[in-house]
Amino acid sequence: MTFIAGTAGTDWGMTAVEWAAIEAQRRRAALRIVHAFDWDWRESRFDIGNEYVDAGRHLAEAVVAEAEHRARECAPGLDITTDTPIGHATPCLLEAARGAELLVIGSRGRGGFAGLLLGSVSQHLATHAPGPVAVIRGHAVAGGPIVAGVDDSPAAEQILAAAFDEAAVQGCGLILLRSVAAAIPPWLTDVRRADVLSPEDRTAELRRIEDQLAPWRDRYPGVAAETVLTQDTAASALVHRSRDARLVVVGSSGHGAVGGSLLGAVGMQLLHHASSPVLIVRGEVAR
Repeated sequence: MTFIAGTAGTDWGMTAVEWAAIEAQRRRAALRIVHAFDWDWRESRFDIGNEYVDAGRHLAEAVVAEAEHRARECAPGLDITTDTPIGHATPCLLEAARGAELLVIGSRGRGGFAGLLLGSVSQHLATHAPGPVAVIRGHAVAGGPIVAGVDDSPAAEQILAAAFDEAAVQGCGLILLRSVAAAIPPWLTDVRRADVLSPEDRTAELRRIEDQLAPWRDRYPGVAAETVLTQDTAASALVHRSRDARLVVVGSSGHGAVGGSLLGAVGMQLLHHASSPVLIVRGEVAR
């Protein structure tokens, strides 16, 4: 089992490495730290020797050396390797993530990291990465719960698998949030609407959710999982809950009660506005 941590050498990139190291140690996984440096500078078009590419490589090696040092401070004894591929961050990280259990990146980068802000890289990876992607932003609240947005689509099983497993490994509570708000245009996602569910409807919805959760409660009897129904949109409710969470778990695409066809957009809004790390579940969750 291998985790991939992408870093640009920025504060957020190093925070992502530290988070990945702790998570990898919890799961007895190996950690591979990747820093891609883009050799597409103007000087490369001219015959001026190798000094520029050598300088870029030395800088990349310094970045991963510092990242490895930070990772070993967080997780002594962890199996760590480093890699400094030449190229744009997105394809390099996508290639590195093939066969990995988790790709971990920070919320912000810098121009030198493939000329892109990491927000743009994160959005592409959340859509195209072959497996789960953790975007480290805000701060994980010590003692806080895992929060997961769950709908009734087939993707919900992957989200539940990741959320229950994270709660079990981290020894914390789990809040499963189900939005019963009607799907509305994205520019109205912050509008709060009056409660439209009758007590009978709410009871029936909770019973239906409990049927969905029953196999997971049996599999993880030690996880205290709370179900929360909200009339707010999924994006608004999850962003609000992230303020007191250690991690928010959502799917990369789907449909159903949480945001309807906008579930992909919910994940993207969390990448930009959540106050805690965000786990975008994609593909098979191998734990």
